[in-house]
Amino acid sequence: MPTLLDRLDEWKRRFGPPETGQLERLLDAAAKYHVRDAAGLIRLHETLLFLRAYPRTPEVARRADAILFQFAERVAELRAAGVDLEPFAEPPLSGIAGTELTAVFSYEVARSLVARHSRAVRLAWDAHDEAWRVGAGSPRLAPLIAEEWPVEAHTPFDRWLAAARPRAESELPWLLDRVRAIAPEHPADRYNAMGLPLTFATGTRVSRSSQRVPVRRLFCHTEPLIARRDVSLAREVAAPPLRVERLAPAQARRMIDLIVDTSAMRFRELYGFHHPDIANVFRADAGRGVEIVFFGVPPAWRLPLRAYHAGMFFKNGVPAGYVETLSIFDRAEVGFNLYYTFREGESAWLYARVLHLFHQVLGVNCFSVDPYQIGDENAEAIDSGAFWFYRKLGFRSVDPSLAALTLREEARMARQPAWRSSRRTLQRLAKACVLYEGPGAAPGEWDHFAIRNVGIAATRALAARFGNDTDRMRQNAAQFAARHFGVDSTSGLALVLSTIPDVAKRSSVEKKAVAEILQAKERGSETRYLRLMQRHKLLRSALLKLGSV
Repeated sequence: MPTLLDRLDEWKRRFGPPETGQLERLLDAAAKYHVRDAAGLIRLHETLLFLRAYPRTPEVARRADAILFQFAERVAELRAAGVDLEPFAEPPLSGIAGTELTAVFSYEVARSLVARHSRAVRLAWDAHDEAWRVGAGSPRLAPLIAEEWPVEAHTPFDRWLAAARPRAESELPWLLDRVRAIAPEHPADRYNAMGLPLTFATGTRVSRSSQRVPVRRLFCHTEPLIARRDVSLAREVAAPPLRVERLAPAQARRMIDLIVDTSAMRFRELYGFHHPDIANVFRADAGRGVEIVFFGVPPAWRLPLRAYHAGMFFKNGVPAGYVETLSIFDRAEVGFNLYYTFREGESAWLYARVLHLFHQVLGVNCFSVDPYQIGDENAEAIDSGAFWFYRKLGFRSVDPSLAALTLREEARMARQPAWRSSRRTLQRLAKACVLYEGPGAAPGEWDHFAIRNVGIAATRALAARFGNDTDRMRQNAAQFAARHFGVDSTSGLALVLSTIPDVAKRSSVEKKAVAEILQAKERGSETRYLRLMQRHKLLRSALLKLGSV
């Protein structure tokens, strides 16, 4: 006989006209239902969170929230009963209210968490499997520790640092401040080298159970969800523009803080989440209750050549996943992660809207997915059949042999509808990136391109001229940019340009355009940098050739 959890779970797939009161009554029963084990409580939480993101009615959302907002009490009951809570710390499930997770966070994330949740974050010395990493920098924190750590096998670093720390100060904030004081130019390098695990305790306010962003209007699902077979990337990418607005600085800061918290409790860190361009944080209304918040990085943190953008998407105010794009000219490498909880929802449609947004805002029309995303050294992507998710949306492998294998697998599926690719086949298919060429993209043009090829070729040319003297490399690039383009630039693009002789022979109009590109890379918005690059056909041709070997 189906249990209450079974019946609730069925409603994740029962979409259409609301069946008056049935789900609401089931949620009322769930509010009084006592789960006695970790697996059952996790299942209840994930089902409620899905129903909150994909509600049939406003009452369903309200009732789901009422239970979720009190979830820390349910976890506390299990803890008091002596139930093992270790399952709550697994990456797909971490962040439920009332639980803890332990991870090695970067300096930027550690500072951010401590600044806003100091009582919820602490050093987890007992979880440090490589405590020796603390040793090299420890004499700057506790001078006499040099008596022990170079020669003893098990130095109690926690006791030494406790002795050096003023009694009135908390351990982690003190350590972060000391690292910044002794290595003001590179505090992140010093801190990250220590590999310190931190324990982050989620509470009633900061947790996956309760994190929400305000929504203008709740989108209720009174019709069946949009299935992958009904999604056309070509149609979605060419759809009317989404409404996009820039967030005010205070609102942008709050949004970034929420994004950092959401990622931390999912064991995730993105480069852009560490270094957001607060002055250029945007929100796009993607429809059906989905909002996408996205931003670039400020000049000091920009990549040498590619434009970087990151973002998080929300379904009816619930954080549902994140995206990262690395763009050069009209090509974008897209990393997309939909949180496990919501993978039974409108995944394909949501992905299509993300691509539509970046086509609209950045002007990119060729989308690339890295092998890792589809399963190369990524067991979770293999288990989920990620390759076929992208393939059925119209992506193709850039490797001819893997493209042929794809066609053979598809032919077999046509003959045997129940056929599923073996794990070994999926691992083979994941050995090359897959591309989707949108409106205006030239078929095959980017098949053999890799940004690594550009960097290595330029590095080889620079090393042949200057050896290992990177200062001379940058000085030469600056002189080259000043002499030929009239700008002061030591950017990665200037370094690459200094290795391409033909660039200096362009017309004055083309050189002026290059000057604008160099300036845009080092100030202003990265979107402008990318748009300017897209207009310079000769520069595009030169870098495309350099990267396609």
